[in-house]
Amino acid sequence: LRRSSLGSQSLTPISLQTLFQSPEEGWQLYTSAQAPDGKCICTAVIPAQSTCSRDGRSRELRQLMEKVQNVSQSMEVLELRTYRDLQYVRGMETLMRSLDARLRAADGSLSAKSFQELKDRMTELLPLSSVLEQYKADTRTIVRLREEVRNLSGSLATIQEEMGAYGYEDLQQRVMALEARLHACAQKLGCGKLTGVSNPITVRAMGSRFGSWMTDTMAPSADSRVWYMDGYYKGRRVLEFRTLGDFIKGQNFIQHLLPQPWAGTGHVVYNGSLFYNKYQSNVVVKYHFRSRSVLVQRSLPGAGYNNTFPYSWGGFSDMDFMVDESGLWAVYTTNQNAGNIVVSRLDPHTLEVMRSWDTGYPKRSAGEAFMICGVLYVTNSHLAGAKVYFAYFTNTSSYEYTDVPFHNQYSHISMLDYNPRERALYTWNNGHQVLYNVTLFHVISTSGDP
Repeated sequence: LRRSSLGSQSLTPISLQTLFQSPEEGWQLYTSAQAPDGKCICTAVIPAQSTCSRDGRSRELRQLMEKVQNVSQSMEVLELRTYRDLQYVRGMETLMRSLDARLRAADGSLSAKSFQELKDRMTELLPLSSVLEQYKADTRTIVRLREEVRNLSGSLATIQEEMGAYGYEDLQQRVMALEARLHACAQKLGCGKLTGVSNPITVRAMGSRFGSWMTDTMAPSADSRVWYMDGYYKGRRVLEFRTLGDFIKGQNFIQHLLPQPWAGTGHVVYNGSLFYNKYQSNVVVKYHFRSRSVLVQRSLPGAGYNNTFPYSWGGFSDMDFMVDESGLWAVYTTNQNAGNIVVSRLDPHTLEVMRSWDTGYPKRSAGEAFMICGVLYVTNSHLAGAKVYFAYFTNTSSYEYTDVPFHNQYSHISMLDYNPRERALYTWNNGHQVLYNVTLFHVISTSGDP
């Protein structure tokens, strides 16, 4: 089942709609504008489950009511998405039956070559049967979940009115169970394996040969600010544009002056803060834009810096920060790992390393890299002729070599990053700011496991 976040190759700002957001609980669910093929793509960012205490019952009940409302709206989004995907799969099922009928009717009257072509086509379509059955099951599950939400909402409204505690613990458990089921559903429908990268969409030509530009992967759709950082070392000036349209026109921006200079181009904006590598150190800095202050900084243990282990293009690109559907990552290497790429999951609040993986891929042989759905994808060059050549799966600690074409239009990429909110790759290509659409492939097994 192919999913693409941006269906147009024209030079237009990315249109996103926030379906809901609950700042207190950290829930955010995004969807892109409807694609030309009719598909609806959503990205759910869901926090770890939390428990409520018995104190402050009014606040707790209000939070539970918000959770119910969020889950209810999420079910509507997933129902719409499942329905559209189901129509797509049913169309494939019709095609499969048509091919089967042709095979039966033409038995003995086709050339050996034509007959083999039809058989090969049938083989390609066979997995769609199990996908269809799973989507039918998903549809029934969503209907049941909506009924549960309706019942739970009524019970909570009664408790809120009476300000009593009858059945409170039971209701709390049911809300947590719904959160877990929604999380599993969103994960199943939202992620997939990279199978294609579109032709480039040039947004603007601005700045020097090296640099980075980005949007906030956790911001609601109404917040379309763009951040721009020219150069790869000793820079401190960050431009914040109000919208993508303003960035294209070069207007309506403010300037941030960082307290410490940056190294490389592997910066990322995540939940209102900039994460970057402090120049001539292996220190990660978290700079908060609203307060214009450094919230935390921490060294990455053993990480190389100052062009010790850069990508193939150099440019002090020893440390590369990324955000995907599951959170904040750092890509770097150490002497202990013999120059091979290390992927570490970082706590965005403390910058502590939560877990690390040694991919076995030499970083100096990599052009650039990006994360999608917990998978590190590596290009084999930063120059013309590059392709996505290597994939490392953190969920299984395994890897494979890939062959995904990647059109390097301006022949020198010095920044490549995935934005999970928009399902797009942001690149800085020889002084050009460029976007790529991505195509993800995901097959749901009949057992329900992704």
